[in-house]
Amino acid sequence: MTIEMGGPEIDGLGDVVRVLGEWQHDGQPVQVHPGDVGWFWRFGAERTAQATRTWSRAGDILAVGLLDGADLLRLAFAPQAWQDEELARRVAEDVSAPERGVLPEGKVYVEAPVGALVRDLLSGDGWEIGEPWTPLRRDLGAPVPDPGVRVEVIGPEQAHEWAAVLRASFDGSTFSGERWHAMAAGAPYAGARCLAVRDEQGEAVAAVTVWSAGEGRPGLIEPLGVHRAHRGHGYGRAITVAAARALQEAGASSVDVCTPSSNVGAVATYQSAGLEPLPERRDLYRDGSA
Repeated sequence: MTIEMGGPEIDGLGDVVRVLGEWQHDGQPVQVHPGDVGWFWRFGAERTAQATRTWSRAGDILAVGLLDGADLLRLAFAPQAWQDEELARRVAEDVSAPERGVLPEGKVYVEAPVGALVRDLLSGDGWEIGEPWTPLRRDLGAPVPDPGVRVEVIGPEQAHEWAAVLRASFDGSTFSGERWHAMAAGAPYAGARCLAVRDEQGEAVAAVTVWSAGEGRPGLIEPLGVHRAHRGHGYGRAITVAAARALQEAGASSVDVCTPSSNVGAVATYQSAGLEPLPERRDLYRDGSA
């Protein structure tokens, strides 16, 4: 049977989120998580559907792609399909041909999990190795300590305050309360929670969203930020521990996060909160002139 590429309608996004959750397992490399789709949902359901691709055989989804920005496609595969040659060849062909509408012309990037056959095919077709990223994971089988700070679960009333902390954590961020509400309206947010850390004066100084993939599966941190005016006080470690506790309470088996390896401060913060680095992952890229 042949592989078919498609894009879900808005009412089909729930199925994509469901299969992504089923594909999350401890002991395998980190790949696109329901929370990645949930975080993208801040742009609304219509844009999320437009940014999503699926590859199926006989109606069964075997791979999902999320166009994260204009030039980066992030891929996930069903556990039984990582080495499926027919699937890998179809995905490689689709992402390499701009006329198929997956990636545009010009310099483009593909993020694929380590061990997926599609990486080998793309590398053999002239795609180059990009900058390294460090995935980190903490097992949640043991108790997670108290973070030692005041942690608040954020609801609609605090959305604009939470958004302001996030904007102050990332240069160029345009996140807003309106985008928080759009994100919270998405299907993945049913298993998510936004947290804020407050300092002794009651000011929100750090923010995080945690995403569940279901009971007994890895959860995801995306995003996590500390207000630039409040760094150097341990809030990054504290909110990471708080995120781990929240996911443990939700039944997650572990907590995952991924950050550029060049961001040594973030890597060190996550390690201080008990997350252990996994093997580095590198995106693949191809220059439009190739």
